[in-house]
Amino acid sequence: MAQRTVIMLGIESSCDETAAAIVAADKTIHANEIASQIDTHAKHGGVVPEVAARAHLEMIDQVIRDALANAGMTMADIDAVAATGGPGLIGGVAVGTVTAKAIAAARQIPYYAVNHLEGHALSPRLADDVAFPYLLLLVSGGHTQLLAVVGPGQYHRYGTTMDDAAGEAFDKCAKAMGLGYPGGPAIEAAAKDGNPKSIALPRPLKGSANCHFSFSGLKTALANRLSQLGGPKAAPLADLAASLQVAIADCLADRTKMAMARFLQAFPPQDGNQPVLVIAGGVATNKHIFTCLQKVADASGFRLSVPPAKLCTDNAAMIAWAALERLDAADDLGFAPRPRWPLDPEASPPPGRGVRQ
Repeated sequence: MAQRTVIMLGIESSCDETAAAIVAADKTIHANEIASQIDTHAKHGGVVPEVAARAHLEMIDQVIRDALANAGMTMADIDAVAATGGPGLIGGVAVGTVTAKAIAAARQIPYYAVNHLEGHALSPRLADDVAFPYLLLLVSGGHTQLLAVVGPGQYHRYGTTMDDAAGEAFDKCAKAMGLGYPGGPAIEAAAKDGNPKSIALPRPLKGSANCHFSFSGLKTALANRLSQLGGPKAAPLADLAASLQVAIADCLADRTKMAMARFLQAFPPQDGNQPVLVIAGGVATNKHIFTCLQKVADASGFRLSVPPAKLCTDNAAMIAWAALERLDAADDLGFAPRPRWPLDPEASPPPGRGVRQ
């Protein structure tokens, strides 16, 4: 008699999405529920940690019930439970961690603490046939990194942001322009009617020999141009949005091109297999950025793989899948949530301040 496929309950609560998913080891996503806090945080122009933590506490039980109902399952069908253990806003991470531990203890099933970044890093394997190793551009609201993904728990970081992440730059610039929150989709929508060549903006670190990023100067340059043009009510916001979007895409493409060369040196293609570039994280849904990176991938001989939009933004299916990738390594219930949790703890910090992990 064939053994039943392992069913994992995943919980994600690291920022402003309360999410629960039920995923099987055969890659079937039985449910992937998300309770968004966007409307709540939009009033503040960004995520307020204390507000987010309270919302997670209020919503998490209902989101889990919804996931079970939509999957047509009960808790008795769940074989293991995983939750984001960091990095992220510690209040929200704690809510998810405590909930997962309680379920594991009550049902006497394995518990997995998942690195949120590893959830993004491994998400393409849930939706696509991507073999290890591959090059990852992780680009989201809080993180912008280039890594070689060798296997679960095995990462070599090539570059990271020295200040703001790309998604954070989108959010802060959109707030300055009065376009609302979240900034990425707002900038992309405004940019459709703009001229990307009309307003000169810098490309920080473009052409440098390393693979690091910097977006703080670009954000400051946009703020200065906005002021010079008369502020949000007088400035050509569509042109500013288009110019910003292209500048960020150019930076991402340039740094990724450098990382591709480094990846090929470390992992020469075997038996004619094509190397793979994966883009993950919320910014990966930006169509202009996708197009730019597709061109870079084609020019360097890489296949580009991007998870579906529902797996790019924060979600619990990727957390469940990351746990399924390491079923033989369940965590102790004594695990403590981590506000910082680098994928490659041995990576040297780049020059600059406030390196994101």
